[in-house]
Amino acid sequence: MTTNIRDYPDNTTIILAGATGNLGGRIARSLLERGARVRAIVRRGSDKNKIAALQHQDVSIVEVDYKSLSELTEACSGGACVVSALSGLREVIVDAQTLLLQAAVGAGVSRFIPSDYAIDFTKLPPGTNRNLDLRQEFHDRLHEAPIAATSILNGMFTDLLTGQAPVILFPLKRVVYWGDADQLLDFTTIADTATFTAAAALDPTTPRYLRIAGDVLSASGLRAAASEVTGKDFKLLRVGGLGTLDTLIKITRKLLPESEEVFPPWQGMQYLRNMFSGLPKLEPLDNDRYPGMHWTSVREVLAAR
Repeated sequence: MTTNIRDYPDNTTIILAGATGNLGGRIARSLLERGARVRAIVRRGSDKNKIAALQHQDVSIVEVDYKSLSELTEACSGGACVVSALSGLREVIVDAQTLLLQAAVGAGVSRFIPSDYAIDFTKLPPGTNRNLDLRQEFHDRLHEAPIAATSILNGMFTDLLTGQAPVILFPLKRVVYWGDADQLLDFTTIADTATFTAAAALDPTTPRYLRIAGDVLSASGLRAAASEVTGKDFKLLRVGGLGTLDTLIKITRKLLPESEEVFPPWQGMQYLRNMFSGLPKLEPLDNDRYPGMHWTSVREVLAAR
């Protein structure tokens, strides 16, 4: 069922956790553009400049101790939906989000959007991706909670292709891949993910999962896009099969032991391994749920690089 994103009361209040981050800040702006009231729950002692920037946009700020259920519950009071854009490891994704979930239930909030924003990790076997395993662990708790939940799955952030994700090597004019060069991969920009999330937060009819992709391309498609945008002839570089990547991940993890870093190099490798396996491919897509959305293509992102 498609709902007009304006079909909600003018006094709708959305509770947003993680508003000081990149994605969270964009979700806040998108919500405000839709006329919603935004109440950001921020950790006590957070960056004052980021808080001031949110307040300047007319975001209401509540500073809390994220280990205090009573403070979180009070902060969630009167909200129509709690949106989490928190980022971190177990202490955040499992522990803090669990308290936030309990607070939402205790405050009588009817809906909860967890901090997923990823490939479809529900299709992955345990142990193949540390960060996504934590999200699945939180899902186990979310499924038992007496609250309507909606996870938004968007594949990989397209923005990563211009730097952090070692897939398109611009100086070498190569597109790196493992396995099948024609395996389709899902990409969505941070901005588009935020816009869609804001629309979903204001939509009381959302299902358990919403799947979006601003663009769907294989390694071969990425090669064509990079060649078109740069005017240079990019080539494909097959490093090996998925087994080769598994071995590389194991070696890298031994060289770089577990740490509090959220995205160590081997974590990115795990994500690519998952994507190139084809298991977490998003389908069906819900891109058409909210009319009027512009979906940013990979070509547009590469052209703006």
